Amino acid sequence: MKVHNNLYDMSGRHVLITGGAGYLGRAIANTLAKLGADITLLDHHLANLDAIKNELINNWGVDCQAITCDLESEHERSEAIERIKSDNRGLSCLINNAAFVGTTGLEGWSTSFEKQSLDTWRRAIEVNLTAPFHFSQAMAPLLRTASGGNIINITSIYGELAPDWRLYSDTTMGNPAAYSISKGGLTQLTRWLSTTLSPEVRVNAIAPGGIYRGQPDKFVQRYINRTPLKRMAEEDDFCGAVAFLSSDLSAYVTGQIITIDGGYSSW
Repeated sequence: MKVHNNLYDMSGRHVLITGGAGYLGRAIANTLAKLGADITLLDHHLANLDAIKNELINNWGVDCQAITCDLESEHERSEAIERIKSDNRGLSCLINNAAFVGTTGLEGWSTSFEKQSLDTWRRAIEVNLTAPFHFSQAMAPLLRTASGGNIINITSIYGELAPDWRLYSDTTMGNPAAYSISKGGLTQLTRWLSTTLSPEVRVNAIAPGGIYRGQPDKFVQRYINRTPLKRMAEEDDFCGAVAFLSSDLSAYVTGQIITIDGGYSSW
């Protein structure tokens, strides 16, 4: 019988996290570094990347590198991929965490369906769906030969559910079609890859519910009232699932979408 301590030990394994400079990317990186994994952070925020890189090295003593990359650019993605493939570190886990979430001020994004633009649609699809496909395809050879090779996609409850527009009433917030559809595509890509890359590589996804990021009070209260656990999520709420899916704790788990939403989708 295998000992649980050994099952979640990530020592000697290399993890690539896209969107590594974001709130969730940082929490994921610290979780896996604490378990002993070496980390590559990829994002377009250089200052944040360097700060998190130094945090991981100083706190956990792991090897860590930071790569800047605009995931909207196929050329920059290809350059980052070649850099990772040529450094001879191998790859045990790819976490497609980066997401195009837009802002309320982005034209054609957080607006009525009729005014949502094709440009923002294309940008969201490129980052949220095409980039994960590109990285998964490029890293598959490394993952196939790694110990415990696996992919974790960060999707969303809105890849499974339609928005409840009552939550957004009288706010400037929105739920653009491109975000939900791209996350729904990522959910199906997870299942497709799980049979395509098996048996060498496991592929799973985490579907987060709403994470508190200073949203308007009226939205937050409505969301809480609709959620059985009566709060919005925090980044740390997803760390246990990441540790589980990335390690040998989940050695017989593939093709699964783990929804972490405080019960929001249970109604």
